[in-house]
Amino acid sequence: MKSLNEDLKTGQLKQVYLLFGEEGYLKRQYRDRLTRALLPEGDTMNYACYEGKGTEIREVIDLAETMPFFAERRLIVFENTGFFKSGGNDLADYIKEMPESACFLFVENEVDKRSRLYKTVKAKGRAVELGFQDEGTLKRWVAGLVRNENRQAGEQTIAYFLNKTGTDMENITKELEKLFCYTLGRDTITKEDVDAVCVTQISNHIFDMVDAVAQKKQRRALELYYDLLALKEPPMRILFLMIRQYRILLQVKGLLKSGYGRKEIASKAGLHPFVAGKYMDQAKHFPTRELRAILEEGAVLEQSVKTGKLTDHLAVELFLVKYSS
Repeated sequence: MKSLNEDLKTGQLKQVYLLFGEEGYLKRQYRDRLTRALLPEGDTMNYACYEGKGTEIREVIDLAETMPFFAERRLIVFENTGFFKSGGNDLADYIKEMPESACFLFVENEVDKRSRLYKTVKAKGRAVELGFQDEGTLKRWVAGLVRNENRQAGEQTIAYFLNKTGTDMENITKELEKLFCYTLGRDTITKEDVDAVCVTQISNHIFDMVDAVAQKKQRRALELYYDLLALKEPPMRILFLMIRQYRILLQVKGLLKSGYGRKEIASKAGLHPFVAGKYMDQAKHFPTRELRAILEEGAVLEQSVKTGKLTDHLAVELFLVKYSS
């Protein structure tokens, strides 16, 4: 990412760029910045975008061979074409000899770094992975956005905000906009402001509910359950998400016992590093055999609801009461 920022800062741009990884917000931001840097604003004559699988490589090559219309460059953008997984060899061959007037910008969710196309793009231009950002980076980023609005927010407030909104950068920006509007005319953002306008992500709500169960806070667990019902969440979806959380906890606990650190656990469990840390802390409250018993109980309750032995509302309440007692 540092090299990409340097290209944008100096204006020394490559002919081919690949943006890939899990963080969609960063990919969109850099896609738009590169587009503005490579083409004059409003130049639609020399811009083309191909999206999804099924893109015809021959059509792309024909367009790239066409001289730009009263401009230095022609930009062709590819989004989630799957060429870096299969079918991109012809494009890899073409990139090696493409005219200087053509520029390619690839935006992909997944790539195979062993593919010929990936290696060609890396040699000819830049391949930049934009993955989930760690806790420290997110905190600094949020603090910077707050400062840009001439506001102040303490470190604890920012941490509280992230715990409530989750780690998706797109969602964070939307929730920050609400905060800035709500605190218009004031310099400082507080935890009370966060509670007043920011929406708790359902995954965080479920996490808090499991936390209440772990700490045997039965009333709190049921209150959180009723809050979700008030938000029109179906009881069986709530149960599914809780069981999913316990399954992740069991996996994290096993990885902890094997001696893995947070980064390795995040990678193996498919979690954001910030979220992985929360799971690691929560897993300490549950013995392994209890987690296994909870997963079995979840399966039994689901079967009871499907066969009509229990209502969905009662099944979830029984589950919460049993394990928070």
